[in-house]
Amino acid sequence: MKKSNERGEGLWEWAEELFFYVEPQVNPIYFYGRVALYVIFVIWGWQFISMEYDVVVGGFSEIGNSFMHRVNLVFHEAGHVIFMPFGRFMTILGGTLDQWLIPFIVLCAFVLNTRDTFGASIGLWWLGQSFMDAAPYINDARAGQLMLLGGVTGRDRPGYHDWENILSDLRWMQYDHTIAGIVDTMGEGLMLISFVWGARVLYLQYKNLDKQI
Repeated sequence: MKKSNERGEGLWEWAEELFFYVEPQVNPIYFYGRVALYVIFVIWGWQFISMEYDVVVGGFSEIGNSFMHRVNLVFHEAGHVIFMPFGRFMTILGGTLDQWLIPFIVLCAFVLNTRDTFGASIGLWWLGQSFMDAAPYINDARAGQLMLLGGVTGRDRPGYHDWENILSDLRWMQYDHTIAGIVDTMGEGLMLISFVWGARVLYLQYKNLDKQI
């Protein structure tokens, strides 16, 4: 039992060092800049959480009109090309996978390479937002109401809608709304975790503020 407790404590210390690392002396200018950035991302993130992923007006969802949707779209389209060597199914799925993979890579780079745990919390924010961004597309698999690239909808061009193809191939079309709800909830959860993570890192940085500057 003692060894088990020691392993548990050692694992917790490792996780603390990895995910909550802060510099021994934190520059106050950088710190207060991060506080301002944190407030912006919390307000912005809460706006995304408040959006309804299953409402389509004029061919667009609320989140589909956002700036972040345009950012995610670049990586989404790149994903189709990146995953092309793995066959038709992965080429189609690769769009959504890549828009999730890129923010995850950013998160890992901040944690492992630069040891910027606050930056990593922003990366997690982006990952959560990207999950929420994909939910309307998944939810639209049967309805085909969303406006896609090229100015057409899934109804206009059968077989053009990524998630219509994915769920048809898997024979899961009847679960489109359920899967979309799960993905949206996961995105909201990741974003809320990013809020807590960022706040904790800022608190630790505040304790290490360099008083001599």
